Amino acid sequence: MMTQTKTKPIRNLRWWIGGLLFASTVINYLDRQTLSNLAPYLKKDYGWTNTDYANLVIAFRIAYSLGQTVCGRLLDRFGTRRGLTISVIWYSVVSILTSFATGWKSFAGFRFLLGVGESANWPAATKAVSEWFPKRERGLATALFDSGSSIGGAIAPFIIIPIYLKWGWRPAFIIPGILGFVWLWAWRRLYHPPETHPRISASEKAMILADKRASAPETDSPRPGWGELLMLPQTWGTIASKALTDPVWFFVTDWFPIYLVAKGIQLEGAFIAYWVPFIAADLGNFFGGWVSGVLIKRGWSLGAARKALVVFGGVGVTLLIPTIFTTNLLVIALLFGAATFAYAAFSTIANVLPSDLYTSESVASVSGMSGTAAGIGTIIAFKLIGYFSDERAAQATTSFDPIVIVAGLVPLVGMIVVLALVRNTRATEQGLVRRI
Repeated sequence: MMTQTKTKPIRNLRWWIGGLLFASTVINYLDRQTLSNLAPYLKKDYGWTNTDYANLVIAFRIAYSLGQTVCGRLLDRFGTRRGLTISVIWYSVVSILTSFATGWKSFAGFRFLLGVGESANWPAATKAVSEWFPKRERGLATALFDSGSSIGGAIAPFIIIPIYLKWGWRPAFIIPGILGFVWLWAWRRLYHPPETHPRISASEKAMILADKRASAPETDSPRPGWGELLMLPQTWGTIASKALTDPVWFFVTDWFPIYLVAKGIQLEGAFIAYWVPFIAADLGNFFGGWVSGVLIKRGWSLGAARKALVVFGGVGVTLLIPTIFTTNLLVIALLFGAATFAYAAFSTIANVLPSDLYTSESVASVSGMSGTAAGIGTIIAFKLIGYFSDERAAQATTSFDPIVIVAGLVPLVGMIVVLALVRNTRATEQGLVRRI
């Protein structure tokens, strides 16, 4: 009689899953950073103003913002594996098709479609972390996938600009799109829920499921709807953690090259400076995840460990403000790097809060709502940035100083809101949210 060969378990499978989520975020950011890296060149080629460019970014943000809430709910209904598969196929195809753009309107249309596809990445990754990682590791796992944004942003100019200089802008949109299809092959082979995964070890499965049972609210009520979730102060604290920090990060990712040009700095000689804030953010992601995990192991409550990093991030982002007093490239890069390091520590906690506070059936929904709020905040910010930078440039003044001051202060407000709202309340006792 023939015996069936058992599939050998993959050791520490959850971290392989985390690596896939990281790779997805890197590719996601390569796709979206293509336009911002090429913006100084495309502005000259097509005669765009800062307001025109801001409206292009806003087209992406509108779709991305609305899509996060919708996709978050759909992910909770249909599952992480299927949802992220559709997302990556969508935005990879759109990235490739952007090479056919002929002017502002077609660029805006493709950016809108890209935003629709990319909007599922963070809700999906947050949901996957809640499915695969115990609470003591969620911070580090979230830091891993979130760091893909800074890594993607850091390597983008080294990929995109050389392609532009050699072949023009159209191929620069095609290559990141192709990478998405390579990633899909690995995702479809490796990702399944831990309860049914054919390659998970018995010990790892038992550890994951035991943590889920220990932290699950004691309630048999059905999955809460959007309205019920929005009645909870913890939901608003989670929303504020993204809405009052992400616009600052997107200012860095989408406007930093233009900011350097406004300072009189040539981009061709500023590659290293452009790279610093992204690498600093990557380190900040891991710092936030690692420190919060260490604090939990030392006996801190989950809430105290998370909030310590929120305070660090809210205060640290104010280091953007001193950049208005200098045109020294090294000083600007170091200050932006310190600020993005602090931002990323805060961002890691903002991204992990949904999985800390809610069961798997609601994680993506809350993550999506916070992403939508962050997108709305970014749209408003970008509209104002485009308008005021053009107005001040027309008056021959330093165009970005007030913008940078506001960017340094807004996360401080976010810190205060999170400290006030993310805490144990009556809803915790009722089992509507997890204890933090």
